[in-house]
Formats: sequence, C-alpha cells, structure tokens
Amino acid sequence: MFTFTSIAVYHQELKDNHTSCVEAVKHFIHQIETKKHLNAFLEVFADEALVQAQKLDEQRAQGQKMKKLHGVIVGLKDVISYKDHKLSAASKILTNYKAVYNATVVERLLAEGAIIIGRQNCDEFAMGSSNENSAFGKVLNDADNERVPGGSSGGSAVAIQAGLCMISLGSDTGGSVRQPADFCGVIGLKPSYGRVSRYGLIAYASSFDQIGIFSKNLEDVALTLEVIAGKDDYDSTVRNEPVETYSSAVTQEKKYRIAYIKQTLEHPYLNEEVKAAIYDYIEKLRQAGHRVEPIDFEYLDYVVPAYYVLTTAEASTNLSRYDGVKFGLQTKETTTDLTDFYKKNRSAGFGKEVKRRIMLGSFVLSSLYYDSYFTKAQKVRQIVAQKSQEIFSIYDALISPTAPTTAFKFAEKNHDATEMYLADIYTVFANLAGIPGISLPLFKSKLGIPFGLQVMTNQMKELPLLNLSRQMVQIKG
Repeated sequence: MFTFTSIAVYHQELKDNHTSCVEAVKHFIHQIETKKHLNAFLEVFADEALVQAQKLDEQRAQGQKMKKLHGVIVGLKDVISYKDHKLSAASKILTNYKAVYNATVVERLLAEGAIIIGRQNCDEFAMGSSNENSAFGKVLNDADNERVPGGSSGGSAVAIQAGLCMISLGSDTGGSVRQPADFCGVIGLKPSYGRVSRYGLIAYASSFDQIGIFSKNLEDVALTLEVIAGKDDYDSTVRNEPVETYSSAVTQEKKYRIAYIKQTLEHPYLNEEVKAAIYDYIEKLRQAGHRVEPIDFEYLDYVVPAYYVLTTAEASTNLSRYDGVKFGLQTKETTTDLTDFYKKNRSAGFGKEVKRRIMLGSFVLSSLYYDSYFTKAQKVRQIVAQKSQEIFSIYDALISPTAPTTAFKFAEKNHDATEMYLADIYTVFANLAGIPGISLPLFKSKLGIPFGLQVMTNQMKELPLLNLSRQMVQIKG
C-alpha cells in the first residue's frame, strides 16, 4: 500500500523499487475520489497523469537520473495557467476557457519531472478568506466539515491536509496561502514579492500577488521553492538574485533574534485561546535559546483598510478585460448595445464578492476620491515597508498569529464583510511590505481544530526563514 511522508523518502522508495510513479498516481486518484465531498479539486487529470507516471517509471528503469521533482504529484490552484487545460479562477465568467500557455512555475515543475494531477477549487478570482465564494461550491475543511478551510487557496490547502497530493501551489495576495494553511494545519509559504514569477498567474492585484507553496513538511517546501523560484524574462518584477539551494541548506543551527508586535497579541479581535498558545510558545522559544522581544507598531489597524483600498483598485483594472467577448460567458439575452452586452455578461459571470471588490476599486480610483483613499493607502504601504526594514535591521524574524481565530463555521461571517476582511489582519503586513511569510502548524484548539504561527523575514531572506521554521516545528506548541 502506498504511503507518502516526504519527497526524499518517496524518491528513495522509487530507487529501491519499493513503489512506482504509477502506483503513486493511482493512490492519489483514489484518495481524491474517496474525499470528493471536500470539493478540493475542480478537475482531475487522471489519464494524462498516469501516462506521465508511466514515462517516468520507464526512464528510471532505463537508468536515467531522477530530477528534483521526479514523480512528485502536484495540484494547482485554479488561477495558475496549465496549457490546454481549463482555467476558470473558480468563476462563471471564464466558463470553458482553456489556458493557451504554461505559467512559468508550471514549466519549471514539469521540467523537473513533476506530475500535475489537477486544478484546485478556490475563492473566485482569489477573492475571499473562507472559500465560500467559488462558483463551483465551497471547499470543506477535512478537520471539521462544518468549518471553512480558509481562503482564497482553500482547495489547495485541503488537498494537502487530506492527503490528496504531495504539493499544492496556491496564490497569496493578502494571506491566501498562509491563512488556509493555518486553518487546515499544514505549512503554507508566501515567498518574497519578486522571488517567484507571476507569469501565468491570473492577476488579482498585480503588485501584491505571489505564488506560494503548501506541504506537510519544510523540506518539500524548500525543494519546491528551489525549483520554481528565480529570474524570468516573462515577468519584469522578478528579482535577479540567484536562487539559493534551499533544500540542502535548511540545516543551519543558529539562535535567532525574533520580534513580535505587541499590538498583534493585544488586539481585541484575537481569540483568547490563540493568544494564550502563542504567549506560551514565545516562552518555549526563549527557553530554546532564541531572543524574543516585543516591539511597537501603532499602524496595525490601518493595514487592512490600506490593503483593501489598494488591492480592489488593482482588481477593478485587472478584471476589466473579462467581458465575454473573446472568451468566457456570454449572455443569451438579446441586446443591440455593446455597453449593455458587457454589463449583462459581467453581471451574470461575476459572483457577489468579486462585484463588491470591483465596485470598491472603481470608487477609490474615481477622481473625487483618489487622493482621499488610494493616495493615503499608498502612504500606509510605504510606512509598512519602512517599518519592516527598521525591524529587520535589528531582528532576524518577526512572528505573529497567522489568523485572529481558528477556522470558523460556514456562513458565520457572511453577514459582515468588514468582519470577514479582518481575518487578514495579520497576513497583509507581509504583502504590503513584499516580504516572505510562512504559517507553521504548531497548535490545536480544545476542539481539536488546528492553527498555526506566522513567521516573516526580510525581503529575499527565504533561507533564514526556512532555517528558523525548521527549528520552530521541532519545538512543540
């Protein structure tokens, strides 16, 4: 019977002929079918995955050297382009659309022998914190089917949580990898802005979006990042810094200087059980020899408003291209007016949350309110970036809760958009500053619901982030 613990163990079993790529693919296809009720996958590429697995097994039998991700089963959030496969962003507006090219991350995965097993459910156009906004139904948390998995990359997180693939790729604009990782009890990494190419990622807010990684162990995260990171001629925002060998370098023993923002743990929205667990864990970090100190950041209550002003502004521009003319949903209602035709297509194609954000973004970009909202939000973003540099000039890392509560129940926050948006209060800091962040699954609530701790480091400092994270997961929460 096939079991998966890590890529390294899996590769050793392949070398020893104790398993095969075909067996691995069959196992995950069966698991996906068994847990179909979770709605984590929108589509499974079963036949082609088996064909690819067979080719890899034959190559290995012929003595060909295994590549870094040889036979690794990967799921893609339904916002990442995979040529000749459907790509819908979990939206009706992209009904039956097929990708015409591969995202850079997909090209790099395939080049290293990975097997793409399917596309994963998410909040429509990556807009949401609960995965209740998909046009194809909500994703269920495998720890408790009455609770949300987090969003927007809920399907990608649940796929790892429930053992439906080895690695998932999601996207993180304001916490959409880290928050569902927190709710599902898995690891979720958002790299620095510019560390991983966004080419082939459907844009929500282009200056915030970053492709991230879900896994159950840090070594697999490190290896995957090593494969997908680096310069890309198709994305001018990617930094030119060389990609470090994350997979072999996450071994350094070092005591770190760690800060936490006092206001994050004193915030009235923070769940008391989460707060107590993190304070207790801070003491354990100190006992392990790390220096952990509180710092002040008086702008915490401004980060969520600034984030939503800026991201909705970018979203209103990015989503203007979806009009049902060249591709996607077209209304069947008769009309002779082009503007009315656009309106009908977009009204039928976009869901409630996407419409809300497009309208908000259009409002803050309007001439009467541009300076009042957009310009001020940009100033907050600059302050956050400057503050992060001040912090990392003294400290190696910054820790905080990943989310203010554990996974909440479905529809619990649907009555109040502001309350839902506050689920991002701890994660948007990293996106505003462009720094890497990771959610580590360290705790469980009294009800057995998993939750984690967020760790952040300075821009392009993924290696120390992964090193510190490795030490932290060894300290029991």
